[in-house]
Amino acid sequence: MGVATTTVRAVNALTARWADASEGGTVFSAAGVWPLLAHLADGAEGVARAELAEVLGLPAGQAAHAARELLAAMDAMRGLETCLGLWTKRTLQLREEWAAGLPADAHGVLTGDPVADGRALDAWAVKRTGGLIDGMPVTLTEDTQMVLASALTLRTRWLRPFHETALETAYEPWATKPRLGLWRSTAVLDRVGVAQTPGGYVTELKVLGNNALDVHLLLGEEGMRPGQVLGAGVDILAGRRAVVPGPRLPFGNVGPGLRVARVRRTRPVPPSLEVTTAAYDVNASHDLLALHRLFGLTTARDTSRGHFPGISDFPLAVGSAQQNTRAKFGALGFEAAAVTAFGAVGAGIPDLRYVTTRISAAFDRPFGFLALHRHTRLVLTAGWVTDPLPLPEYDWEDER
Repeated sequence: MGVATTTVRAVNALTARWADASEGGTVFSAAGVWPLLAHLADGAEGVARAELAEVLGLPAGQAAHAARELLAAMDAMRGLETCLGLWTKRTLQLREEWAAGLPADAHGVLTGDPVADGRALDAWAVKRTGGLIDGMPVTLTEDTQMVLASALTLRTRWLRPFHETALETAYEPWATKPRLGLWRSTAVLDRVGVAQTPGGYVTELKVLGNNALDVHLLLGEEGMRPGQVLGAGVDILAGRRAVVPGPRLPFGNVGPGLRVARVRRTRPVPPSLEVTTAAYDVNASHDLLALHRLFGLTTARDTSRGHFPGISDFPLAVGSAQQNTRAKFGALGFEAAAVTAFGAVGAGIPDLRYVTTRISAAFDRPFGFLALHRHTRLVLTAGWVTDPLPLPEYDWEDER
């Protein structure tokens, strides 16, 4: 795919750190933030440059090249669309070397009218995400000299779709209101597995898309924090945590929400993996400056002086940094989008003779997810589900 393993690890490491700083239901995209931080680092100096490089996991001098490589690789992934945009005031002179590192068609103009500019930027966000995101997450003022933004949209259809059903759960916050559940059965047992982590056991389920964009569902032991569970998922991708796959699991309750049992059948049937999960549509808005240390923006947000002489002779500081993200998981597939923007300001009694194995996996309480590219293992979006979709009001027939 043309993206270095070091870059994938750096982006996924930022995913894990962001997850560790998150609370409650959320969705976010480190893959949407990382290229922007890289381009900022390329033009930064002093402490701001060092802080950004530390967060990126690469020397600042290599960051812009790595960002271009990453964006090109993501653009080549089926089902994934990415775009980078830059808007500046006409009076802001950019350094040619820095501007040349951005896509040729990325540069737009800010008029200085926050209302008019806001409408134009919102329209860009809507268009670039197919309507999944309805606006540009940036705070515009008359002092805004530059806006650097990225849009990321991914869509995939499941290789094996789910059946919609009412979710059966003992988790009280979800049981008080009927929720939309998803169920399916497969003979491929290694789609599920269990990993032992310092925080407890984590069950991982791989839901494969038809274009190599997959979603891994992650259920930890009760009491585990979202960051622990999602971090375990990133460690599994990197090979730092071993997973015991379905075919090697013993009988009994073998992991969170996971049970392996011998069952009797009236005819010979292969072993099965039966999955129950919840449909969800998660939205989140993030103020990256509120987590400035996480994103290496502590010094860069200081508007008393400029920090980016490699971008422009005009003194620039990061006045706003935000991301809007959305993820939808349904019976047929998954779609997600993220728009990230940085604003730079001045400063019966049957005959049961046959026995087989049945693995049951139930994601029926809060769980995490990683949406990723199967071959590079690059995490594109991540999140934590605390409020699944309600059950629509129509007659249901349980197809199980």
